This record gives sequence, structure tokens and C-alpha cells, in this order.
Amino acid sequence: MTTSSPEALIAARRRDTTRRRQRVLDALGQLAAAGGEISVSAVARAAGVDRSFLYRHHDLRAQIHARAAAAPRTSPASTAVSRQSLLADLANLQEQNRRLRRHNLSLTAQLSEALGAEVFEASGIGHPGETGQLQSRITELEQHLAGLRRHLQERTDELDAAPRRQPRPHGPGQPEGNRPQIVHHTRSAGAAQRASA
Repeated sequence: MTTSSPEALIAARRRDTTRRRQRVLDALGQLAAAGGEISVSAVARAAGVDRSFLYRHHDLRAQIHARAAAAPRTSPASTAVSRQSLLADLANLQEQNRRLRRHNLSLTAQLSEALGAEVFEASGIGHPGETGQLQSRITELEQHLAGLRRHLQERTDELDAAPRRQPRPHGPGQPEGNRPQIVHHTRSAGAAQRASA
């Protein structure tokens, strides 16, 4: 490993300092020309140097303060325009936020549908397209069941409305206990038991 002489290190340090000083002066000129904020922090940021560098070089710091003092103050008219500009930016950002929210909801719905189809297919039940066919078959069977229930109710009502058969008198030699029993068609089991008693 080679070691540099102290004179070479000092010369390199001076060249670096000169380059950084020039970057600070260039940044100060650019900020002043652009009408930007002129402060130690702003110049250090624009020049890419540490603030401590500016505090060690009093002449640079003095130039920064002099330019900041000479910079024109903002007038109330320019402040109003700036405020209006900020309000316009705010309105634009709010609209963009609403658009992004709608887009997010749309993407969430699409993702949910895609995941649901994937889970449905992985379950082995069938494909998502078959769901409509299954749903229509269920509806058809429910309607058929409702028709059968109506038909059963009609038959039950007909049986309830039918005239009751009178018991036949028992014939000679037929004991009273062996009398034919009449079954009444009713909906409750208790009524059938009472009729047979």
C-alpha cells in the first residue's frame, strides 16, 4: 500500500474545497435567478454540500445572507395567486383521490371475482358458468315443489269436504265390538283417533 505525502493530501483537500465552493456559488446564483428560497439550508441542499461547510466558510454564508436580504419580498397579490394555485392543486388532488378510490374498488371487485372463481374451480363443484344452470334448476325444482304442495292441499281440502260415511248397522251375528270402523280423513292424528274410538 502506498502512502501519499502530506503535501499531496493538502493539495487534494484544497481542490475539493474549491470545487465545493464553486458548487455553492453556482447554486446560489441559480436559486436567485429562479426566485427560489435563499437560505443556508436551501443553498446547501442545492449544492449538495453539508451546512457545516457553509458555516466554516464565513464569506459564503455572508453572500447567502446578502442575496436573501436583496431578494424581492412577495407581494400580497402574488400570495393570493399562490393561494389560488394551492386551492386548485388541492381540488385536483381530491378529484384524483376520488378516481383512484373508484379504480381501487373496481380492482377489488375484479380480484374478488377471480379468486372466487379459482376457489370454486379448485373445490371440484364445477365451473362458475355452471352456477347459473344450477340456480335455474333449483328455481325450477322449487316451483315444482310449490305446485305439489298446492295439489296436496287441494286433495286434503276435498277429503275434508267429502260427506262422511255413516256406519253400517251391524248384521245379525256380528258382535258389537267387531263393527267396521270408519276412518275420517283429517289433517291431525288426534282427530283420526277420536273418530275410531
